[in-house]
Amino acid sequence: MSEVPVGGTTGLDHESSASIDEAAAWLASERNPPSPIIPALRRRFGLSPTEACQALREANLIKARAM
Repeated sequence: MSEVPVGGTTGLDHESSASIDEAAAWLASERNPPSPIIPALRRRFGLSPTEACQALREANLIKARAM
């Protein structure tokens, strides 16, 4: 039986989470966002492809809540 590790990391990177949040807030406030958006987010905020997709999803949630 394999043992479950105790302690350690949750796998969350708080620095990248802050970058994702910043990118999402920026994108949600943009009237004319650049296209294609994923490469633009990656360049502007230094995000990985997965992080850029997370930022896009968060931006869409921010805009939906504002309606």
